[in-house]
Amino acid sequence: MLRDGVAAAGSSGSLLVRIVGVDFTSAPSARKAITVAYGRAEPGRAVVERVDRLADWPSFEALLSAPGPWVGAFDFPFGLARELVVALGWPGTGAGAEGWREAIAHYAALDRAEVGRVFGAFRAARPVGRKYAHRATEVAAGAHASMKLVNPPVGWMLHEGAPRLARAGVHLPGIAGGDRSRVALEAYPGMVMREISRARGLGRTPPYKNDSPRKQTPELREARVALLWGLVEGEHRYGVRVDPALGLAAAAIDDGTGDTLDAMACAMLAAWAAGRAEANYGLPVDVDPLEGWIVGAQRR
Repeated sequence: MLRDGVAAAGSSGSLLVRIVGVDFTSAPSARKAITVAYGRAEPGRAVVERVDRLADWPSFEALLSAPGPWVGAFDFPFGLARELVVALGWPGTGAGAEGWREAIAHYAALDRAEVGRVFGAFRAARPVGRKYAHRATEVAAGAHASMKLVNPPVGWMLHEGAPRLARAGVHLPGIAGGDRSRVALEAYPGMVMREISRARGLGRTPPYKNDSPRKQTPELREARVALLWGLVEGEHRYGVRVDPALGLAAAAIDDGTGDTLDAMACAMLAAWAAGRAEANYGLPVDVDPLEGWIVGAQRR
């Protein structure tokens, strides 16, 4: 499929694929917006052309409904752990996309107080060290459990993000079919930063961001410089270099929240996945559709 001179993911030749990388928040506002890196995928490159900040839900929903073809990588969980859904007796344990849709619809219908109560009771009944139910992909990517409500509140990100994906009718590889010209994949920029840090011989990713301006130190800025350079040079196992437009590299360094840098990391994963469109966008063939999978994560 072609539109405006852009090829659908998986096409051959020199035609390009549009990509979006999304650093998400569960409560977008002018102060803390959803940060989106827009660009195109080329062989071995993710060209980031601009970065926008979406301060409300209508803007995010417009992004999801934008005509394809595009491939997007979104930094929020797309699913709940099957173990959790089974233990709570929620709908959604059936096979296929309908199970995911049922579980997400049930979760979305609960208000925050009820979610906190239900998840709190689940944790209280679990032994120390196993308070949270993890999806297989979280183990593979070293990510937080999608039921975690604080530090970071990824459970609330799931609560707001996944129902909007379902309503938008985008294609969710491994989870649910939809408009195959609009492809949405779960991403985790922390995994990318860890890969860069390992390639540089570091035991862990150095702290590089903080939402509080008072805590945005020169040391965090230097860490962003190093991580951005790792993205630009492709110092990770994905083999895709990030090529930011003029001024965007400085913007990623100067953004003390790390949101711009994380959005660029997501755009890189979108480009990596777009190059594997005919191989399930690089996802395992046996993804549990209830749980989903983080693009680029490898089974341990």
